[in-house]
Amino acid sequence: MTATPKMLSRTNGSQLAYIHHQGSSPGVVFCSGFHSDMNGGKALALDAFCRTNKIQFTRFDYFGHGQSSGQIENGSIGRWLSDTRAILEQVTAGPQIIVGSSMGGWLMLLAAMACPQRIQALVGIAVAADYTEDMRQRRLGPVQTRQLRQNGWCDLPNKYDDQEPYRISQALLDEAQQHLLLRREELPIDVPVRLLHGMLDEDVPWEKSLQVIDKLRSADVELLLMKTGDHRLSSPRQLETLCATVGRLIGVTPGASFEHSVHSDREMPTDA
Repeated sequence: MTATPKMLSRTNGSQLAYIHHQGSSPGVVFCSGFHSDMNGGKALALDAFCRTNKIQFTRFDYFGHGQSSGQIENGSIGRWLSDTRAILEQVTAGPQIIVGSSMGGWLMLLAAMACPQRIQALVGIAVAADYTEDMRQRRLGPVQTRQLRQNGWCDLPNKYDDQEPYRISQALLDEAQQHLLLRREELPIDVPVRLLHGMLDEDVPWEKSLQVIDKLRSADVELLLMKTGDHRLSSPRQLETLCATVGRLIGVTPGASFEHSVHSDREMPTDA
């Protein structure tokens, strides 16, 4: 699916790339994972599903991701949350269902608490809530700890791209502590929440979704575990399940088949 993104100018001087098409309400907003972008398989499958059913849909790239301006090393959870809110407030119209994948699931929860009047429901895919803190505790070995201390950043192996490690800054780890969710007594979210998780996820174990459920105030929460699913959940069958989950929240039933495009999602592997 080829589409030319528009650019949203932020007051901080950055430019956010986004694709938006109008349609019925509630609309759907897709939040991708760390080091992923709005052209991943899940984003494109949802775009096709919403176009087919004439549902408003928005996908975008955070600062430093995809076609947006900036360097990812200069980003932070707070900045990417601000980007998400800007898309909600300046691009979309009416109530929205946020679909968040991996880190996008963390941002989804934060956005729902920051803008409750705009959120109708949430769909999380391998929600990586608090992944920076889990990474600090479990993935940073002596080499990375020394790099952080000496350089202010460290490199982590990227199993999706041997040539390009993930560079993690001390500033990202420190700033993220302001946005931790699972250390709170409760997440004040009252809308329906649907969580999808692969039981073969080596990056964000499926038990993380149980932790999220335990904190949610909403009573309308469902978790779907996929026995053979990994972190990406981007097989044709898994994409159909994702679109069907969104469709049920809107009141639309997907047909026997729908157009989809499977792209390589480059989401951050974590031990969250």
